[in-house]
Amino acid sequence: MDNKNFEKLVIEAEKAMNNAYAPYSNFRVGAAIMAADGRIFTGCNVENSSFGLSICAERSAVFNAVLNGCKKFVALAVFTDTEEVTEPCGACRQVLSEFCDDLDIILATPHKQKTEKLSDIFPSGFMLKK
Repeated sequence: MDNKNFEKLVIEAEKAMNNAYAPYSNFRVGAAIMAADGRIFTGCNVENSSFGLSICAERSAVFNAVLNGCKKFVALAVFTDTEEVTEPCGACRQVLSEFCDDLDIILATPHKQKTEKLSDIFPSGFMLKK
């Protein structure tokens, strides 16, 4: 994937972060995932006072894409307004691994950016035998 598409994903993830609902943690996260056909789907974290019912931005973006018929992805951007970049949690890594053998992940803040592969940060996801 080229830098232009990476930058577009980061911009969309930042926009999504601005819609996050995080009244308890004040930790806003936005995500944008690019489908194999080039479409971009976004998501943000949505907290709940019953914390187990909250959802991360990454899973929100994946579920949005699946709702719209996409199940193959090439890249994901995660944007936070923190000093350091934030990696996807274990639950998000597991969900991503369901749909992607490998995925470029761009981690971004207003000041930093880092790119990694899903296979590097989650080498052995759980998979039921089909």
